Amino acid sequence: MSQSLSQYLGQHMRLEQRLTPQLIQSMNILQLGVTDLESLIAQELEKNGALELAEAKEVSRDGDGAAGGRLQSGGGSDGNGAVSADGVDATSPSFTRLDRLAREYELDFEDAGASFRRAAPEDRDSKMDAMANTVGRGATLQEFLLAQWSMLDLPDDVRGAGELLINHLDESGYLRIGLEELAAKSEPATPLPVLEEALFQVQLLEPPGVGARDLKECLLLQVEALPGDNRIERAIIEHHLDQAARNMLPAIAKATGFNVAEISAALDVIRTQLHPHPGRQVVDRSEPPIRPDVIVEYADTGGGLTVRLARGNEPRLRISPQYLEMARSKQTDKEVRDFARKGIEAAGALMDAVQFRRNRLLDAANIIVERQREFFEIGPQGLRPLRMSEIAEQLQCDPSTVSRTVADKYMQTPRGIYPLRSFFAGGTETDAGEVTSWDSVRNRVAEIIKAENPHDPLNDDQIVELLKKEGIEISRRTVAKYRQVLDIPPARRRKRF
Repeated sequence: MSQSLSQYLGQHMRLEQRLTPQLIQSMNILQLGVTDLESLIAQELEKNGALELAEAKEVSRDGDGAAGGRLQSGGGSDGNGAVSADGVDATSPSFTRLDRLAREYELDFEDAGASFRRAAPEDRDSKMDAMANTVGRGATLQEFLLAQWSMLDLPDDVRGAGELLINHLDESGYLRIGLEELAAKSEPATPLPVLEEALFQVQLLEPPGVGARDLKECLLLQVEALPGDNRIERAIIEHHLDQAARNMLPAIAKATGFNVAEISAALDVIRTQLHPHPGRQVVDRSEPPIRPDVIVEYADTGGGLTVRLARGNEPRLRISPQYLEMARSKQTDKEVRDFARKGIEAAGALMDAVQFRRNRLLDAANIIVERQREFFEIGPQGLRPLRMSEIAEQLQCDPSTVSRTVADKYMQTPRGIYPLRSFFAGGTETDAGEVTSWDSVRNRVAEIIKAENPHDPLNDDQIVELLKKEGIEISRRTVAKYRQVLDIPPARRRKRF
């Protein structure tokens, strides 16, 4: 049997999908929130000289300055297809995209919060101004404690050991390392009795509870700092903390000799006046404010709702006329023309992607408001089942595109600010033939528990029966799952004595 290898040329037709760099950039920008988008634009303005902000006087004559207005382009063309003074035909295909970008793309971010602009040479240093106006960093727990520690009159060895202990506290104020281990690893070595004395002094600092090695010690330190007689609280923390977590008040009363009312009052003190993470009372853990991407308001005419994208100070993107002139002029060196054209193409791709994001976000928001109209009328219980595939079908795109569109974005409504993702949910059909979302069922479970008798709370089976009377058929396991999502304990732990 003979075998042979051969090579030949041939043509084949096939259809395949490729992700171009422009498409990847567009998908990345699509899923950015407004704050991240502003940061990205600021970076691009710094990197790409072909991208700049139009002055306010250059705003389109179309009226209110909405996106899509036109700017008069710079460069050698008169805008009517004429040949420029340098002899370059501006109507040729190679310059069509440049003209379109210069004239048509003037994107606004009117509720952008931060104002992007290129500082003129005579302007003040914008970076220094930004640093001067930045909110100062809050003190850390260690800085807060060391400031108190420095005011104490202590022996040098105890002072050094205390600083060592303070620097080993976690953000909650707990000492997670044993004193023996700390004594062995410290350099120079610190005797264990000195560490014990230093820990005693550290535990006297504010806020009460810092320096504790476990939850029980933390709560006991805080009880000692409370005024009055706290024998019951101390007894519960020392011997019955697990039973208190399970709301076993009669068992605690029987073991301690106090009545149930006294135990209940002591638990209220523990819950309301003691903090399981005392260090977090000092450290600023505030979350950054949420900036909505979409704003829904009642129409001025009194009927219906209006949907718009968040607007701000109207910074407007455009292609630099100087770069356009450099790209057109044959008197410019070829390397400079190529550099200018690359910058213009990059700026155009960014502007295309931002425009696509704006259009897609506004289209999706309009569909959400139309489908979830009952939510805006009666609240979360009015949510209806809505899937991303339904919006994708209406927008003629892939569901993943809708997912990117609503990712990390928020809608400001007359009822508050909600993540766009919260408007998507599955659902079930009631006995009356109406379709209700799982979110509305979960909210109904929360309402039922909130209205129950605290001395005789409803168990999951009873909640199932109440929902069944309303035409909603769900299992006990589903009710238990919703309770966990809502962080609601079971009936035996909700009971008030």
